[in-house]
Amino acid sequence: MTATVIARPQPYLPKLLRRVGLLRACALLLALMVGAPLLVIAFSWGDVNAEIWLHLAQTQLFRLLGNTFVLVLGVAVLVLLIGVPLAWFTATCDFPGRRVFDVVLMLPLAVPAYVMAFVMVGLLDYAGPVQGALRDWFGPQLSFSFRGTFPVVLVMSLVLYPYVYMLARSAFLSQGREPLEAARVLGYGPLQGFLRVALPMARPAIIAGLSLALMETLADFGAVAVFNYDTFTTAIYKAWYGFFDLQTAAQLASLLLVIVLSGLYLERSGRGSARYFQNGRRRNSSARIALSGSRAWLVSAWCGLVFLVAFVIPVGHLLLWIIQGAWRGLDERYLGLVGHTLTLAAIAAVVTVIAAFLLALYRRTYKGALSGGIVRLATVGYALPGSVLAVGIMLSFNWLDAWAAQLQTALGLSVQPIFVGGVLALLLAYTTRFLAAAFGPVETSLDRIKPSIPEAAAILGARPPEIVRRIYLPMLAPGLLTAALLVFVDVMKEMPATLLMRPFGWDTLAVRIYEMTSEGLWQQAALPGLSIVLVGLVPVVILVRRSAR
Repeated sequence: MTATVIARPQPYLPKLLRRVGLLRACALLLALMVGAPLLVIAFSWGDVNAEIWLHLAQTQLFRLLGNTFVLVLGVAVLVLLIGVPLAWFTATCDFPGRRVFDVVLMLPLAVPAYVMAFVMVGLLDYAGPVQGALRDWFGPQLSFSFRGTFPVVLVMSLVLYPYVYMLARSAFLSQGREPLEAARVLGYGPLQGFLRVALPMARPAIIAGLSLALMETLADFGAVAVFNYDTFTTAIYKAWYGFFDLQTAAQLASLLLVIVLSGLYLERSGRGSARYFQNGRRRNSSARIALSGSRAWLVSAWCGLVFLVAFVIPVGHLLLWIIQGAWRGLDERYLGLVGHTLTLAAIAAVVTVIAAFLLALYRRTYKGALSGGIVRLATVGYALPGSVLAVGIMLSFNWLDAWAAQLQTALGLSVQPIFVGGVLALLLAYTTRFLAAAFGPVETSLDRIKPSIPEAAAILGARPPEIVRRIYLPMLAPGLLTAALLVFVDVMKEMPATLLMRPFGWDTLAVRIYEMTSEGLWQQAALPGLSIVLVGLVPVVILVRRSAR
């Protein structure tokens, strides 16, 4: 009688990785990578330069606080006034051109705020063509200054309203027609139904979009620099490169960090566990509110005006500048800038996507509050301004270089900086800043893979590296590609961290734009500006296609 040997099935991939502890170590390292600069910034108050702070308190500090508060408040109001009505019209109403506006109203997301800023200043400032034409028509006494609070709020709102538009539109589409029909039964008209039913139901999505827009507002450096509108980000740059005091820059960064984290806490506390209602069906064309007559054309005109001002005019004027002579900037130096930009963006995209994949796999493997906290800490970098991360990373690397210098001296070696001034610090800032942007698509794709698939592969004898190579990577390919593309474009557009941390000789297109706009050479900044916009259109098109599906 022969005994039958029953082979015990091998544990599938997550159990094996849990045993090894590799994912936990990677996740903790990523969380430390984000948390260490924040801790360094938090403890930067141990050495205070009283003379500089007295100067700041007497001349700039309260103005910085006031400007930052007014900018955030103004952008919040304007992106809501632009984004929510546009989302409602395109999601629930039928009017001439709706199908076109449904898509093109997302395109301003591809235009960086600093590109929109220098184009609008070049167009509307005293020496621009608009005021020149007005003086020719109505006399030399007609002039105005396109500087100050309202112009910068307007420019920021025109490029950031798509965050609110995109999420609010998705919420309105998911509601269906039933809530509005119920409101009509209760005696509410279309406007009352929108204000009392549809808008409150979409509030969590609207708040999420608004939070993204405000985080970008707080992080912005290029647009406010074009308008000479001092905020905390410009103050950090001036403290670093004006006073040559990295410690004071860190202390200013800590104040901005408190503002950002307070905003995140208020957003999550206000939203709580609320989610916008979804009935599982999208609104079809027959369920739309048919607008007619003047109301239909008024809505079309409003959508067209927003698209014209937010995308057509800035991109068209960039093309006009290039035709008028900016194309001469297409020389060897420009090609070098393109090479640096693409190299940094490609390396950062690969590194960040790998980190996002490991973090998403860790979140799937380990369930619980601890893993959730680690993931939240590792992905909080997207809410942090690039200038804050640059200061924190530079201080951390200064400390590491000081420790390395002591070791080199003890070994009798010549003291050489290892971390500061290299590409590594800049890549670390990119990875920390955009890890959340890559984590979202990767996690979404990973959630679609049933655990039984890698489990079956493990039962058949596949080892963990083989499971990753033959199952996870092919099935995650679309999500990984989307994440890499998002990070690639974000790195191309990123200005504050690049400006503060780039190694010598590693200027990028964004740095070139800053150098030209700081001298008022708007036309010379057109070629790199249009290059960034055209590349930025790629992920926006992907978002549009996903939204259409």
